[in-house]
Amino acid sequence: MRLLHTSDWHLGRSFHRVNMLGAQAEFIGHLVDAVREHAVDAVVVSGDVYDRAVPPLAAVELFDDALHRLADLGVPTVMISGNHDSARRLGVGAGLIDRAGIHLRTEPAATGTPVVLADAHGEVAFYGLPYLEPALVKDEFGVTKAGHEAVLAAAMDRVRADLAARPSGTRSVVLAHAFVTGGQASDSERDITVGGVAAVPAGVFDGVDYVALGHLHGCQTLTERVRYSGSPLAYSFSEAGHRKSMWLVDLAADGTVTAERLDCPAPRPLARLRGTLDDLLADPSLERHEGAWVEATLTDAIRPADPMARIAARFPHTLSLVFDPERAPDDPAVSYARRLAGRDDQQIAEDFVAHVRGAGPDPRETAVLRDAFDAVRADDTVREVAR
Repeated sequence: MRLLHTSDWHLGRSFHRVNMLGAQAEFIGHLVDAVREHAVDAVVVSGDVYDRAVPPLAAVELFDDALHRLADLGVPTVMISGNHDSARRLGVGAGLIDRAGIHLRTEPAATGTPVVLADAHGEVAFYGLPYLEPALVKDEFGVTKAGHEAVLAAAMDRVRADLAARPSGTRSVVLAHAFVTGGQASDSERDITVGGVAAVPAGVFDGVDYVALGHLHGCQTLTERVRYSGSPLAYSFSEAGHRKSMWLVDLAADGTVTAERLDCPAPRPLARLRGTLDDLLADPSLERHEGAWVEATLTDAIRPADPMARIAARFPHTLSLVFDPERAPDDPAVSYARRLAGRDDQQIAEDFVAHVRGAGPDPRETAVLRDAFDAVRADDTVREVAR
């Protein structure tokens, strides 16, 4: 069976101040063409279809168009909700849409109930694991401690139990939206840390033939059977080095996996430039970036006059201007920035306690801080779902 694995469409999202709806529509057309050209048997979409719980009307219309075009091809599509989606909104009408061959899986309770498709070699069971917010689903899965690994492990136990009851030789595909250990993040994924831990080990997914992951925006292979497709478009300058693509996966009769990347169309290349303003304006080697979307980091010791107007005269598609002046090593601003670099909210809070009191928090206090941050994140998630 030949699968096309994609995720993280983020319909309705912009890139800095650029409306990306046209580029997203171009991607949908490219997806439909790829399904037809490569004789795809099933499409899997591993979450974050929308960029927010209540997407703009234009994004909903584009999603509706995508569903109609995929259904018209007669190729089944299996789709899960991600942490940016409202699972309940995305899942409205799922039972009716099912009849058109579009299978929306947004309910945690249904993780062990697959979409079963067949080819000449037998059945393939597709299990949809939507984004599982630990604080909201721990009771459903009967776990005592709300954590990503615990709820995903419980969901996979349901998958393996169902698969074990199926005929021998049934192949299996799991769609999941999660941060799996070994994956490389970018700046454009929303933080899903719980209990100080965001990532889960790839071993959680043992026992199935292919795991189609969503959440991280870079296309990457964790194992031959566990892969991220990444987002089809860049949504931050941290993705400047990404090659945006989808996975074309062939699942052989014995469950063996082979995969190749299909490139996605890019509306414009990205470039991250760094230097003094005069250097960026004069350097002939930067000519190739004059048509790119640009993030320019200026290192001038003194902020120059009219920097955006001047940089845009050469790079008219400059979207981000960052000031990072070169300073002496003993400059207080340098030492403060270094203390904060790469540190998460928990670590910064612990540093603050140590600064104020003269000693860092003890284990009990560390746990209190962690629980407070987890509660804030969970509350934000509940508000997103309720909106």
